[in-house]
Formats: sequence, C-alpha cells, structure tokens
Amino acid sequence: MRWSELYVPTLRQDPAGADAVSHRLLLRAGYIRQLMAGHYSLLPLAVRVRAKIIEVIREEMSRIGAQEFLLPTMQPAEVWQKSGRWDKIGAEMFRLADRKGADVALGMTHEEIFATVAQELRSYRDLPQLWYQFQTKFRDEPRPKSGLIRVREFTMKDSYSFDTDEAGLDRSFDRHHDAYVRIFARLGIPAIAVEASSGIMGGSDSVEFMCPTSAGEDLVVHCACGYAANVEKATSHLAPAADGAGLDAPEPFDTPAARTIEDLVRDYGVTADRQIKTLVYIVDGQLTLVLMRGDHALVEQKLIDTLAAVAIRPAHPEEIQEALGALPGSLGGVGVTELPILADLALRDRRDMTTGANRDGVHLRGVDVARDIAVGRWADLREVTAGEPCPRCEQPLEVLRTVEIGHIFKLGRRYTETLGVSVLGADGERVTPIMGSYGIGVERALAAIVETHHDDRGIVWPVAVAPFEVAIAVLGTSEEVVAEAQTLYAALRAQRVDVLLDDRAERPGVKFSDIELVGIPYRITVAARGLAEGTVEFTDRATGQTEKIPLARAVAHTTHTLRATEN
Repeated sequence: MRWSELYVPTLRQDPAGADAVSHRLLLRAGYIRQLMAGHYSLLPLAVRVRAKIIEVIREEMSRIGAQEFLLPTMQPAEVWQKSGRWDKIGAEMFRLADRKGADVALGMTHEEIFATVAQELRSYRDLPQLWYQFQTKFRDEPRPKSGLIRVREFTMKDSYSFDTDEAGLDRSFDRHHDAYVRIFARLGIPAIAVEASSGIMGGSDSVEFMCPTSAGEDLVVHCACGYAANVEKATSHLAPAADGAGLDAPEPFDTPAARTIEDLVRDYGVTADRQIKTLVYIVDGQLTLVLMRGDHALVEQKLIDTLAAVAIRPAHPEEIQEALGALPGSLGGVGVTELPILADLALRDRRDMTTGANRDGVHLRGVDVARDIAVGRWADLREVTAGEPCPRCEQPLEVLRTVEIGHIFKLGRRYTETLGVSVLGADGERVTPIMGSYGIGVERALAAIVETHHDDRGIVWPVAVAPFEVAIAVLGTSEEVVAEAQTLYAALRAQRVDVLLDDRAERPGVKFSDIELVGIPYRITVAARGLAEGTVEFTDRATGQTEKIPLARAVAHTTHTLRATEN
C-alpha cells in the first residue's frame, strides 16, 4: 500500500472530549470517527488491525477444535421469551417490530440462537461441540464512553460449548481458558484472569479477563499469591471485631443533626465500624432492607446475585418514609418484621452497635444484631478495598482499575432445557446437553492494546496486530531515492511483509511523526545521504533505536527482525 493512496485523516491536536488514551490516539491517528454516541466508523487502518485481531482469535479457536458459524443479528422475540430473558433484560436490549408487527431484537448475545441451532443434535456421539462466530452485537448502553471501550455496537467473538455432562463442560471451559491466555498474550494485552459474576447470562464458574487501564470502569482485587477477582465477586479477611458486652436492650438517643455516617462520627463519637448502615432497595417490586457496616460500601451486583434479582433500584424517600416512618439518616432494622432484611457477613454476631431508630433525629445504641434484628439472610455484600488481607494468604490486597476484554462462564442447562435441546444418551435415555459461553470484544481488545502500547508520540502496535509491519519513508524526490525505495518496497512485498510506502510529497518531520502516530513497528528511511554510503536507516518504533544497515541487506534484516518477534 502507498500512503498517497491510503485514507489516513490524522489530526495534529488532541480531539476535544476524548477521555481515554485509546480514544484520543485512535481519533488522532485516523483509525476511527464517531457517527453518534456509542457508534463508530472504523477507517482503513482500524479495519486492518481488527482483521489481524480476528485472525489471531480464529487461529486459537481452531486450535481447540471450535467451528465457525455466522448467526443472525436480528432475532425473534419468541426465543428470548422461552429463555425468560425477554422480560428480564431491560433497556439495554434494542427492540423493534417488523412490518407484520412481530417483536424482534437486535442481538446483544447469542445463547438462545446457538441453542436453537443445537436442537438438531441427535446423539451423545455428536458431543462435545464447540461453536463460535464473529458477529455484531447491539447494547443500548446508558452512558457510552471512552471511544471503543464502551459502545452500543461492536463485534463479539462469542463461542458456546455443548457437552453431555459437567465433566465435559469442565474440559471445554479449561480449553477456552487456555485459548484466551494464548490469545491475549499474542495480542500483547496484559490480561488478568479474575473470578467474576455471570450477570444477566446466568450460570456459574465465571472468569473475566481484565486489562489494567485508567480508562476502565471495573475494579479488580488481586494479590501476588495469584488470587484475583472482580470487585463484584471479591472477598477478603476482616480482623475479628472486639465488641463489648453492650446493653440489655437498645437505648434511644437524640441525634437531630445527624444524617450521615460521618455526622455520627463527628458529633457523637460513634466510629463508622460500630455503626449499622441501613440501605433500602426495591428488589423485584419488594421493599427490602440491606444492612452494612458503617465503613463498608455495598456492591449492588452482589445483592443482585444473592437474590437472583431481575429489577433493582434504591427506594425513593417517600417510599421509605411510608414503610418505615422515617427518612434516610435515621433508618434501622431493629423492630422491623414485615420487610425482608439482608445483612452483610461483617455484621454477624456484632454487639454494642449503633443504628437508626426509624424516628427522624433518633438513633439506637447498644444494638446486638443477633438479638435485636430479624435478619432473614446473610451474604457477602461489601466492597473489598485496597490493603485488606487476601482471603488466601493474608497479604494486603491491591485494587486495580481495569477494562473487561474477555469473559468465560459455565451456563449449565438453562438454555438447552428451555429451548428443548436433547440428545440420546449412551444408555438410551434422553440427555439435556450442558452449555458454556465464552466472549471476546474485538474492538474493545483493539482499544485495550492501545491503552497498554503507546507513548507521547502515538500508538506503538505489537507487530502481530499492526496495520502495517514496516513503513518506508522516502525522503526526497531524486530518481535514485525513489527508485531504490520502490525496489525495496517490491522486495519486501515479495517476502510477504506487510509494508507501507510513504511516497507523499511531505517534509521528513511530517512523515516521521505520522508513522510514529499511527504506530507502525518499524521504519526504513531511504534518503540520498544514506544511499551515498550504500545504507538505509532502520528504526524500531518501540525502543526508538535507529541503526544504519547496508541497502543490500535491508530485506534480510527486516524479515529476520519480524521473524524474531514471532518467537
């Protein structure tokens, strides 16, 4: 490819509103342009990178024996209704009606559709099956942001396994796990495999692959011992509480100005770890009390997972006052018997605690949780923070901001049962296959690579995914320079090197800065001064090192360098 024929609309200034590094650089380097919030056009350079990412994924999926499909993005409501997710999934799903009035959806995932295809499986001898595709997904994100990291339209590699039993699912899950480790290593993404929630997909044994970046919206808790979990799943060891004997019964005291945990600490000397924080949620239409230690934060996904909730939101002040007789700031679970109460495990067996009295401006001291509060369910609901002891080795935990780039989880038989998938077992009885689901966001992986491979001059692509492996910068218009550059270009192409010839009528500084901005791994500079010595310059984008090499050895040196990056 010649740069003079290539569409690369680079920008000299950082675009306004681009918060993430990848967003800023992909716009500046002419890879993407926004059409509307959450929807991006991929320009030629991005299409080339995307194709290389897909090819890496495809090779590793083929390596574990997976077969490629391509299923529709527009899907009938009936299959989603059968699985129960038509009503369970909220505004994230794009829904429309066709000209006949039939409800359809733009696919945000394909569990139901692959299970529909699997209805033609006949015998246990047909299993296991590993099926995958690269397909556009649609999710109506409420707040698309950070360029390609959080969008409403994207390409997903989603694969699905079908096995006769749990042991087979374990093998399929492990094969995908190993494939994902290889994929992200080849893409140059420093992925951390963490325990995670399955969310709306359901199932168990969920593992996310997370890339550390300041642009991420997920927090990952991890330890040098190998423990790692999404904050939605993470736990830690807490030091045992040293409670006193407390009081024989809760004692009310006036707190007219106290509305927050901090108010009680400042004005009444009640430390946050001795307070019970009462949160009120509407869970599937039911007003529910959630009790936390005063210095702990609730992770809503843990609450959702604990209750298998479909719809959840904080209760409004008027709903709270009608149910409890007080406004937020004076709430508590003492004496509440008509409403479900969940409590975080950190409150179990605590004594001499302080909580709201369900009277505005009044709190209770000397609360014994087991004695005074009718807790209906205990669960791990709190957010783990940095420095807390690791649940495995007791060393201080670290918390990283990350973005999810892959997710694998065991679905079980939820979809095969509801969609009527069964095969004849070895004993002649019908068997319902068990499923796994495994995803990688392609454009998000592209953005994650940029997040971890850049410098102040632009993108630094790993060779495996770079739009071009080598750029030839032609300096000057003399016949000799142009001819030698053309000869070198043809020779590299003959060696199947992905090479870009920068033949533009631009100053050397412009060419060099553009090549660096778009992130091409290696640059060969052909100039009259070097040719007079029989040399060209070979520059490594990642290290910035430049060396003179004989023109006669330029092709061999380049191919040897590229081969070395593959090992």
